[in-house]
Amino acid sequence: MAGVPLDQRDGWIWFDGEMIPWKDTKVHVLTHALHYASSVFEGQRAYNGEIYKLHDHSLRLRKSAELLDFEVPYTADQLDQACRDVLAKNNLVDAY
Repeated sequence: MAGVPLDQRDGWIWFDGEMIPWKDTKVHVLTHALHYASSVFEGQRAYNGEIYKLHDHSLRLRKSAELLDFEVPYTADQLDQACRDVLAKNNLVDAY
């Protein structure tokens, strides 16, 4: 994918409970994370189609959001499934 602008790459993203094409993902210019650097992040790796310690990552993500007083409308189990769905939709087996 070298040389392809980030906003034009192929692939799918889970966004607000839906799978949408990477190219169609939009975040509003007034997003809190953009203005105040507030964000919650979990790096995950998949090996042989399985995301390493997925549920631990989802629990930690929710806890981090809670500490910043963010409301996460998804359970850890729903986040787990979204991660699995993204992996499958993008035909990824080993990924970060």
